[in-house]
Amino acid sequence: MTDEAADPRVEAAAEAAEPAELAEPAGPVALGVVRTPTGHAGVDAHLARLADADHLAADGHVEVYEDVHRGLREALTALDAPPAPGPYENRS
Repeated sequence: MTDEAADPRVEAAAEAAEPAELAEPAGPVALGVVRTPTGHAGVDAHLARLADADHLAADGHVEVYEDVHRGLREALTALDAPPAPGPYENRS
């Protein structure tokens, strides 16, 4: 009859089954999402801002996403605005 407590294989298996108590949680990791340029400088700048979220914890993503959403919404709204009159278009 063998003593299981003295068996190194049993001890190694027991240690492997226990969770690491002192393991540090992993920090934020960039997702590596490719952002294709749109050709519109304002839109591209807002999309580039999404990369800021890569370096934040999850609770910091909301602020970045809301900022980008606001900027993109303003860019779309500007497309619907009538063009500003040129300097010579207001002659009577």
